[in-house]
Amino acid sequence: MNAPASHVTIGDLPASDFIEMEHRLGAHNYKPLDVILTRGEGVWLWDVDGKRYFDCLSAYSAVNQGHCHPKILEAMVRQAGKLTLTSRAFRNDQLAYLYEELAELTGSHKILPMNSGAEAVESAIKAVRKWGYEVRGVPEDQAEVIVCSDNFHGRTIAIVGFSTDPTARQGFGPFAPGFKVVPFGDYAAFEAAITPNTVGFLVEPIQGEAGVVIPPEGYFRKVRELCTARNITLILDEIQTGLGRTGTLLAEEHEGIEADVTLVGKALSGGFYPISAVLSNSEVLGVLKPGQHGSTFGGNPLACAVARAALKVLVEEGMIENSAKQGGYFLERLRGVRANAIREVRGRGLMLAVELHPEAGGARRYCEALRQRGILAKDTHDHTIRLAPPLVVTREQIDWAMDQIDPVLTGLH
Repeated sequence: MNAPASHVTIGDLPASDFIEMEHRLGAHNYKPLDVILTRGEGVWLWDVDGKRYFDCLSAYSAVNQGHCHPKILEAMVRQAGKLTLTSRAFRNDQLAYLYEELAELTGSHKILPMNSGAEAVESAIKAVRKWGYEVRGVPEDQAEVIVCSDNFHGRTIAIVGFSTDPTARQGFGPFAPGFKVVPFGDYAAFEAAITPNTVGFLVEPIQGEAGVVIPPEGYFRKVRELCTARNITLILDEIQTGLGRTGTLLAEEHEGIEADVTLVGKALSGGFYPISAVLSNSEVLGVLKPGQHGSTFGGNPLACAVARAALKVLVEEGMIENSAKQGGYFLERLRGVRANAIREVRGRGLMLAVELHPEAGGARRYCEALRQRGILAKDTHDHTIRLAPPLVVTREQIDWAMDQIDPVLTGLH
């Protein structure tokens, strides 16, 4: 930083120039597919060269409502022209409405608004620990939270400290204590890990980053019963699985349970503006007193107005029901593909994955091949392709996508 950079005017640059500038000036903490996107609508994206793509990632489920939904856009523009930020030092006329609408939709009794999914996770951990000390009577600084192997809850120091992914952890220690790791879906391991100091169990209903891993039938019903019996707070991270992604409003509904703390984000804004929320009750969130936790942008009027519109279209336009219907069809079509490379096809709603055999050469090259055919999908954990289009997808669009996906899965060697 010896001299200021010369001013750069970006016009109609070729894709290679965008890639070069990103590589030269940006931190190399991502390895994206080399497509430069410039526009989106519904399930479609367009690159700077005008090529159209079918979005099979939905920004990790942040755009469940489809790209640039006109009603969410309208709410954002309208609110941006009135008031964007006050901080929580003052009240605004959008937050109370969001509380009311979110509580009515989810059955929550108390809500804590934040900005990102990771912030929601951190907030829940703080609140549950405090609840453990003040309500449960756990000795100070001895509270334990149980988590699962192959989890993904964010990128903060505390969160990567209980990750089992070496790439996420390596070089970032020392880490915060107070977490125990058990295998996902293993009830016996969870039960064995509980001690008198266990205050919470933080878990994803379906592990997204791990490759859309679905627990055994009945697992969460037994977990719920045990948490109730042992006075342990069940914290469900629904940041990726919630708000229609799995064919229900929240993924917990597939097991007929209710969490004590539910975390939502991503699709809470339909991809327009960062907002997340901790949904719980007065017993847990009631331990937080003024000055003990907060965020400058948390609960800001712009985010609240956007979230209100995002929730409204999700429900009124039948996107949750469409997720269940089209997700079942998409899963059926994927399971009909006869390819030696496929080890397993799994999913729930429009949260789907194709796991390849290790000898298939890795999922990344399949995603690259799909990109060439106009499908944008994401590899995860080396051998799994995730497929998660926006919830507005139609049967005809899935048929078109399968016309591209089938040849790649069957023809790539």
